[in-house]
Amino acid sequence: MSEVRRLPAADLARLGEIDRSEHVTRLYTFRGGVLEERAIDDHVPPWSREGRGAHSVQRLVDQWLPVLERGGTLLGEFAGPTLSGLAIYRPRLAEDMGQLALLHVSRGARRKGVASRLTHEVARLARADGARRLYVSATPTGSAVGFYRRFGFVPTAEPDPEQFALEPEDIHMVLAL
Repeated sequence: MSEVRRLPAADLARLGEIDRSEHVTRLYTFRGGVLEERAIDDHVPPWSREGRGAHSVQRLVDQWLPVLERGGTLLGEFAGPTLSGLAIYRPRLAEDMGQLALLHVSRGARRKGVASRLTHEVARLARADGARRLYVSATPTGSAVGFYRRFGFVPTAEPDPEQFALEPEDIHMVLAL
């Protein structure tokens, strides 16, 4: 049986327990209001546990800890003692909008409802905070964009300027709550 729980900010480094590796065969871009797909063949490696490089656990902790310190919520899904996925909810990205700031599911736990359960909990938290919309900056891979679209997120032609500046290649999407 799996369970979603709130975690203390100190547990953010547990991201290193998530196997983010993936074989990517589709990549998306969003231009002029059109979502375009193209075929690729790329392998995403696990996060590095060493240093502070672009895909290191420590760099992610450095990036996301301030969000948690400013009122964000760290959620983990567990199958027994095993961490299957992590999500970060950031309240009030805009007046009526929360943010699903981070969502990662371990390779062996994908397509088993983990991402859906975490996203449902983030949406619940956002609604409880009075949000009418939920924002996500999605990695432009077929798996990420496909998941968010199936969940009901739609690409937005008006991305949050700060989020777009941080992740201009991502597909910025909004879910009506």
